[in-house]
Amino acid sequence: MHPRLASWRLDGQTALVTGASKGIGYACARELAALGADLLLVARDEIHLDHVRAELADEAPQASVLALAADLTDPEDRLAVFDWIADLGSPLSLLVNNVGGNVPAATVDYSPEEYRGIFETNVFSAFEMCRLAYPHLVQHGNAAVVNIGSVSGAVHVRTGSVYGMTKAAVHQLTRNLAVEWAEDGIRVNAVAPWYIRTQRSEPALADADYLEEVLDHTPMRRIGEPEEVAAAVAFLCLPAASYITGEVVAVDGGFLRYGF
Repeated sequence: MHPRLASWRLDGQTALVTGASKGIGYACARELAALGADLLLVARDEIHLDHVRAELADEAPQASVLALAADLTDPEDRLAVFDWIADLGSPLSLLVNNVGGNVPAATVDYSPEEYRGIFETNVFSAFEMCRLAYPHLVQHGNAAVVNIGSVSGAVHVRTGSVYGMTKAAVHQLTRNLAVEWAEDGIRVNAVAPWYIRTQRSEPALADADYLEEVLDHTPMRRIGEPEEVAAAVAFLCLPAASYITGEVVAVDGGFLRYGF
């Protein structure tokens, strides 16, 4: 093997992927395992998560694939994840914060419970997972965190102001931690997807008129696939990306560069 090829592999690394049972999280887990990483998968649905764990273990027999059902909006469940990791003795070196959710609405129509819930899911869970992962990542000395943001954290889109606020916060968390943790050998980056074909986006994209509007604002004239986001996430985890930190990489078919 050419010496440089090792920079494009994740052999010997262990990745914690949240929201790993569906969509972008599942695609990230598959991509990281294909590149040689061992997996620690977290999602809420225990039955579906176990099915995914078995599927990924069959697909990547060289990888260790373990899973724990947890609701990362619950502080006790977040602690339980890291108790589990401590008990496993897994040398955690990669964290992919993918958990997220939304309730689209007009700003004045949100109840306090709704908007606080979106913040808990999208911001506080990522913030706390980073903090809890830090003692593990710092031991590695060459670790990486990738947060899943959104183009809605950079410009107005029709996901609602609360979602945009939370994703902008995730982007800023990424920048701050990148600077704060650089001396510890921990790189922190984010990706910002536009419309990606997932179970969550399918209802909106099923509206032909709405889909045409989305495509009209997407220079590549198509919807993205979860695997395309996962490829960007995996790159940011690779040793080949060792001088990249604090970036928010758009995976958007050119949406953020759209003009008239």
